[in-house]
Amino acid sequence: MFPIFDVETAQKSILRRQPIDEFTVSAGMQKRLAATFGEGTAPAQAVRRILQDVRRGGDQALRYWTDKLDGVTVNDLRVPDEAIRLAMASLDPALFQALKVSAGRIEQFYRKQPMISWMDQSLGGTMGQLLRPIERVGIYIPGGTAPLPSTVLMSAIPARVAGVKSIALATPPGNDNCGVNPIILAAATIAGVDEIYTVGGAQAIAALAYGTESIPAVEKIVGPGNLFVTLAKQQVYGIVGVDGLAGPTETMIIADDSANPIWAAADLLAQAEHDVLASAILLTPSVEFARMVQAEIAALMEGKDEAQLTRAEILAQSLQTRSGAVIVRDLDEAITLSNAYSPEHLNLSVAAPWNWLDKVTCAGGVFVGERSCEVMGDYVAGPSHVMPTGGSARFASPLNVWDFLKVISVVALDAATSVELGGYADLIAQAEGLDAHALAARLRAGDKTFTKDQQQQS
Repeated sequence: MFPIFDVETAQKSILRRQPIDEFTVSAGMQKRLAATFGEGTAPAQAVRRILQDVRRGGDQALRYWTDKLDGVTVNDLRVPDEAIRLAMASLDPALFQALKVSAGRIEQFYRKQPMISWMDQSLGGTMGQLLRPIERVGIYIPGGTAPLPSTVLMSAIPARVAGVKSIALATPPGNDNCGVNPIILAAATIAGVDEIYTVGGAQAIAALAYGTESIPAVEKIVGPGNLFVTLAKQQVYGIVGVDGLAGPTETMIIADDSANPIWAAADLLAQAEHDVLASAILLTPSVEFARMVQAEIAALMEGKDEAQLTRAEILAQSLQTRSGAVIVRDLDEAITLSNAYSPEHLNLSVAAPWNWLDKVTCAGGVFVGERSCEVMGDYVAGPSHVMPTGGSARFASPLNVWDFLKVISVVALDAATSVELGGYADLIAQAEGLDAHALAARLRAGDKTFTKDQQQQS
């Protein structure tokens, strides 16, 4: 159920990155695509049609596709204030406290992130940068097989800290016509979300990007989703900004003989239960440790210590096809493999883990030591758990305050500097064959007819 690989075999299987356009859909999904969109329709083509329909048809198209794909009839796309109030009132007090603790730690973490506009007079005049928040942001929260209030907190709170004025949230309706899960509504309220809409999938991304009669368009869309949501974000990029293209979630644990095999097994199971495409990978130089983890996973799946793993089918598929232990030569090789793989989550479950941190160059988040398990990062540690997947940690970062800020450059040259730099700009413009550019620069460098007041104004 949890296979053990050598490095060479692992690099051809569980450590091999699969581009988003190579992901295949299940036979059941292919059948649904054919029935809905016609034989031979690829997911990207289906998404393109939905986007076009919503762009042209607005609310009517949203309701059509929600009924068609989710089997739910939605009258009011926006969740009414009364439903939100009732959700807050019905929330278990202990759960409310847990969400408040999580929200507080997230906000505290992001308040420490530098957000400073600056001006400098050392370059001739005044040069600087202005930070301005994005005006309106859309957050997508998946429906799927489990509600994700933690994702609400970890997406909305960094936006609020950045100063975003308007935060809209879209999430699929329940399949029993009961609307949005109350815990999602409660988390959105705690996080400071302004509007909540009952719409999911590619049609939700279309609504946020283009706007409809009921849903004003946003400037940027953030949040994870399935293949169709990801493809929709890819196709609307440029009309709006997006945080990234999220693939299946992944955790990599680097462990030696000092690690606790039961804890490692539990951490791998926690990752694998997300989705059948989730990856839970152990890198270790110890064959004995790998076998102990393998045995503990099997035992926990069978109910050891009264473990009740209700998502057993998802676990079994993820563990068998997308996960496993890799036997490495030593910890240096483990770090090298990890950097090449660039995992979303990396846990250093080794003796003296801080000694290895400097060698980590690519990861969404590093969890230092066994007590800093990835699950803590999922819920309460502080940093957002919306992290780069699919190897994008090579160039991307976890969701943070800067995802919701714009940098505006400020240039205010004094007259002397303008004259000095004009000659250089003239030469570069001529080299580029841009004569009008050269003329504009030359006028600043060589026109001595300006009055003193005019020079100051220029």
